[in-house]
Amino acid sequence: MARILSTWRMSLEGAEKAQKLLNNNGSAGDAVETAIREVEENPLYRSVGLAGLPARDGSVSLDSGYMDGATLSIGAVGSIQDFAHPISISRALSKLHLNNCLFGIDAERWASANGFERINLHDPQSMKLWQDMLMKQSTPQVYKGHDTVCVIALDGANNIVVGTSTSGLFLKTPGRVGDSPMPGCGFYADATIGAAAATGVGEEIMKGCLSFDIVSLMKNGRTPQQACDEAVHQLDARMKKIRGYTDDLSVIAMDMHGNIGASTTIQNFSFVTPDEEGKLTVYVARHNEPETIYAPATQQWLDDYMAVRHAGKLEQW
Repeated sequence: MARILSTWRMSLEGAEKAQKLLNNNGSAGDAVETAIREVEENPLYRSVGLAGLPARDGSVSLDSGYMDGATLSIGAVGSIQDFAHPISISRALSKLHLNNCLFGIDAERWASANGFERINLHDPQSMKLWQDMLMKQSTPQVYKGHDTVCVIALDGANNIVVGTSTSGLFLKTPGRVGDSPMPGCGFYADATIGAAAATGVGEEIMKGCLSFDIVSLMKNGRTPQQACDEAVHQLDARMKKIRGYTDDLSVIAMDMHGNIGASTTIQNFSFVTPDEEGKLTVYVARHNEPETIYAPATQQWLDDYMAVRHAGKLEQW
């Protein structure tokens, strides 16, 4: 069963293109890259690509990861500036035998040397949000809103691929890298089992190596939904025991039969996947300790989502 699964409503248009590609015998790798590039180049979305939100010093840097479940090949870039499509760079790096994960200026040099186009990522609206935030705060505090785009694709050749792309935390310390380019944390895929990906506060996700944990749980017999709920619940419970609270965690997973799972610690986590009739559908999930419940988004929810995006606000959806 060829299937796409992606995080947040912002991935809907890209997921539609990717699902059509899969339905026409396209590869999982092409589907993942297609879906994520669509988000990266859309100026409505302030957490990925062209309109990514700046770090504390006004710089805009992006993170991305890519993994092919058939070969276990990994590519990743972190803290990379002036490239709109880090997912494509990550995928290109995954084809190398060595030197697959590059960060900062050296990732930029590699991308330039290998034909990737440099582009100014300082979106006017994103820069205005940055300036407004600085004016409101004498000491700028990181904004923990998170909307990493994560995509899992299963193709007709029984391969599964996962990819991620994000601009990371708004007002982050320059050079900060979260879970998204970290194999096993923000993403993991194994074509004998399935794949998982995470969105949320990267520093929290890395504490539990969430994506690898979910794939391991599926390997040991859990369904994708059971694996997602168990991994998220265990990390959530442990962090609350250690310090009394947990930063946001949200995950998606798919096994090699096309079964899916999603789990979250928040009340408004959306993801996109075909429904039982094959129609691409936005689902809204919410935390319901110790499980996650979700249902198709209402038209009002979808309308409100687009209104927030067009208004350029920071609310998470």
